[in-house]
Amino acid sequence: MPPMARFSRAAKAEEATRVAFVGPGDQLPFAGLAALFPHLRFDCVGAAWPDRTPGDYDVLIATVDGASAVEIDAAARRLRTMPAKPRVVVMLHHADITTTRLLLHEGAADVLATPVTETALAVTLDKLLGPAAAAMAPRQGGQIVAMLKAGGGVGATALCVQAGTMAARAGASVCLADLDLQFGAGSLYLDLPNSATVADCINAGPRVAEIDFAGLLGKHRSGLNLLAAPRQVTPLEAFTPGSTEALLNALKSSYQLVLVDLPSVWTAWTNRVLQLADRIVIVAHLSVPHLHMLDRQLSTLRTQGLDDRRVSLVCNALAPERTATLSVKAAEQALGRGFDVIVPEDRKLMFAAINQGVELSALRRGSKIEKAIGELAQLLVPQSTMEAAKGRRR
Repeated sequence: MPPMARFSRAAKAEEATRVAFVGPGDQLPFAGLAALFPHLRFDCVGAAWPDRTPGDYDVLIATVDGASAVEIDAAARRLRTMPAKPRVVVMLHHADITTTRLLLHEGAADVLATPVTETALAVTLDKLLGPAAAAMAPRQGGQIVAMLKAGGGVGATALCVQAGTMAARAGASVCLADLDLQFGAGSLYLDLPNSATVADCINAGPRVAEIDFAGLLGKHRSGLNLLAAPRQVTPLEAFTPGSTEALLNALKSSYQLVLVDLPSVWTAWTNRVLQLADRIVIVAHLSVPHLHMLDRQLSTLRTQGLDDRRVSLVCNALAPERTATLSVKAAEQALGRGFDVIVPEDRKLMFAAINQGVELSALRRGSKIEKAIGELAQLLVPQSTMEAAKGRRR
């Protein structure tokens, strides 16, 4: 069967938006794109970039070796002489800033450093071709829950992951967005090392708001979807309030519940996340230092005018040795409000779940920690969402 027959999903070739791929082999290396973009027609047009590209293509995806001066010069020459259509996406081997800027200056619509993930290329196609290129399903706004930490090491990511898997198991469409750009570990906790990352979305800019993320993200066996933190340490300023808002708008259009795991810092864009959140969850340990940091977080929320949001407090990893010197009641009196959820400590079970990338229930059912995190999951998922999920299962 020819490559065209394998990858085309259009009813009529002349009516389809057409994408050409130039590179080794006779098959498109991203076969999943055909399912994500059923209105596109994908062609493999050979290993060598032709001097004259047929004008009936809308996008040309070409590979270029950045270590070869000959290939770079040839690519720059072709880009200069290309007509307005097709728009060219370069997958650049041995990428560097100078070569990337050169190709963009000469007319490339986008330059993606290899290895290129299927998600990164999907984001680029959606950016270039617009929402008409993707299979557009009815999209409704979901709920955003922002997870804050009262200091480091409180186990917020583990709680976020486990609560998310429980909500997904209950039937809700849930996405965990790991926006800890420098030290996010959600992909490790879920054993999804190849999941799409925030870095794949940053270059899309405001157009990321138009992407339907359903089907693009890595999916845990529980049904929880993951937008992972960047694989490399990324400067916090790589995100802006505008790009953050665009990303969250896209995610909440694709999922009923979006759990956002934030870094332990305040920036302009983390502030924007909190402004967009329907609920804010602050996780702390029962200790005098953590109570002070928790009170500081609450005070900052008030200062930023965010105290009108639903704010839930979680006391995590509560062990008898902690209550021996500081009771929960005394802590709540000092804060002037109670904890919404108290999660008991079970290091052995939680660490085993983290190391294996599974839910707590996969290792032991009915544990106290599982029940407590279940309470958190019920708190996070709107009742209307769960009723809708139950209706779908009937």
